[in-house]
This record gives sequence, C-alpha cells and structure tokens, in this order.
Amino acid sequence: MDIKIDRDGSKMVMTVSGRIDTLTAPELTAKKSELDGVEDLILDITDVDYISSAGLRALLTFEQIMEDQGELKLRGVCSNVMDIFEITGFSEMFTIIE
Repeated sequence: MDIKIDRDGSKMVMTVSGRIDTLTAPELTAKKSELDGVEDLILDITDVDYISSAGLRALLTFEQIMEDQGELKLRGVCSNVMDIFEITGFSEMFTIIE
C-alpha cells in the first residue's frame, strides 16, 4: 500500500493505492495524526481494489474524527470495493464522489 498526502490549508487529499488489509490498515490508521486542522478530507481510493474488515475499521476511524471537525468524502471507489461497502452498509455511511 502507498499513501500520498496533499494538503492545502484545511483541505486534504489522501491518495491510497494497493490493498487495505490486516497488514496495511495500521499504516493507514496511523495517518490520523495528520488530520489536525483538516475540515475537508478526501480519501482517494481509485487504486484500491481490495479492502478487508481491518481496512473498513481504518475508514471508520477517519469518519469518526472527521465527524467532529469537518467532512470526509471517498473518491474513486471501484466496483469490488463498492460491493463490500454495499454488503456492509458502508455505502450509506460515507459520502462517495466520482
């Protein structure tokens, strides 16, 4: 998994590529320390083709933080990941953009 962060003031785009699974989810979760002062977070997961339950927990962590300080949007959700989101109800929990 690779994570790239672009920040402009209170806006942040976090681009994640690869698999978000048991091995890589802790690395993603650790990026929560970068969210101080962020009011608009876009998680770009265009290049993520698999997410496990550990990855879903990482996304929940970001959602909980952003509930208090701004808005989280997911961008580029592929069909494989969207299937998982729909089965788990995550498609209703997150704002998903193109």
